[in-house]
Amino acid sequence: MNQSLLLALTCFLMGCSNIASVNAEVESVQLQTPSSSLQQKKWHHGAVDCSLDTNPAIDVYQQDESSFILRQNKCLNFEAPFIYVFEGNEKVLVVDTGATDSHNIFPIYRKITSLLNRKNENNSNNKKAWLVLHSHSHSDHHQGDSQFKGHENITIVEPNSEAVNAFFNFEQQKNHRVNIDLGQRKISIFAIPGHQEDSIAIYDHHTKWLLTGDTLYPGYIYVKDWQEYRKSIAKLAAFAQSHDVSAVLGAHIEMKKEAQKYYEIGSQFQPNEHALPLSVSQLVALNAQLTQHDEPTKITFNSFIIAPMSGLQKTLSNIARWIFQ
Repeated sequence: MNQSLLLALTCFLMGCSNIASVNAEVESVQLQTPSSSLQQKKWHHGAVDCSLDTNPAIDVYQQDESSFILRQNKCLNFEAPFIYVFEGNEKVLVVDTGATDSHNIFPIYRKITSLLNRKNENNSNNKKAWLVLHSHSHSDHHQGDSQFKGHENITIVEPNSEAVNAFFNFEQQKNHRVNIDLGQRKISIFAIPGHQEDSIAIYDHHTKWLLTGDTLYPGYIYVKDWQEYRKSIAKLAAFAQSHDVSAVLGAHIEMKKEAQKYYEIGSQFQPNEHALPLSVSQLVALNAQLTQHDEPTKITFNSFIIAPMSGLQKTLSNIARWIFQ
C-alpha cells in the first residue's frame, strides 16, 4: 500500500466532515485552463476490465523534440502518475519515475532512452548527464528509481528532505529557489513544503511549464502543513504572475470534467477526466482563498479540492514516510 492510498483510506474511515469547508465559487470567473495541444491531449484513462486492456504501459505526449510528458497506465497503478523529461544540450532532467519498479512491467528508463535516441541517431544523448528528481517523497513518484541506478552519468537525488536540501542548498538561496542549466535550457527549482516536507516545484524556461507535483493538480489534494502550504502557494503565485507560465502541471488527474466531481480513490477507469493543465488564474485564485483562511479549511474549486490532514492522518503519513523511505 502506498502513502497516497493510506491517507485516502484514512480520510474515508474517519470522514473529513469535521474540517471547516468553503466552496470557491470565484473559480467560475474566467478561469479556463490554457488552450494548447496539451490541453486537448486524450490520455489513456484506464479500463473497465484491466485484464482486457491493450494500451501500452506508458502513454507519451511530446511537446517538442526535447520535452516529454509520460503517464503510467492506470491498469498498472491507479495513481497513474505523470513523469516529465526535459533535454538540454548537455544534460537531461527526469522528474519522477513512476509507481512501479519492474522494468518488465513498466520500462520507464528504456522508454525515456528510446524517446531521446529517436532524434539522436548516433545516441549522443547517452553521453549526457542525467539528473533524476522527485516532486516529493510519496512512493508512487519514485518506485522506478531502481531502473536508473547503476547507469553511467545518472545522478538520482533521493526523495527526502535531507537529500534534496543537501543537493540544492535551499536554505542558503533567496526564496529557496535555485537555477540549473541543462545546456541552453534553464530550469528553476523551488522548495514548496506543505503537501509534504520535501515537495518541490520546477519551472522550465523553455516550455514555460510550472510543475507542481501533488501540491496542485486536478484532484483531491491533501495538505500536511497548512501554514507551509499557504506560503508555498503564495510563492508560486507570485512567481507565475511575474513570469511567463504557459501551464501549471501536476502529477495526477483525479477530477472529472464535471465541476467539483472527482474519481474515487482506487479508480482504474476515468473516461471523463479533467485535462492535465491548470492555469495561472487558478493558482492565483487558490492563493487568494488561502490568504483568507489562517486555519485549515477544506476548499473546493471546480478543478481541484484542497483538504487539510487531520492529526491522525499526519501521524499515519509520518509512519508511511518512514516505511517507504
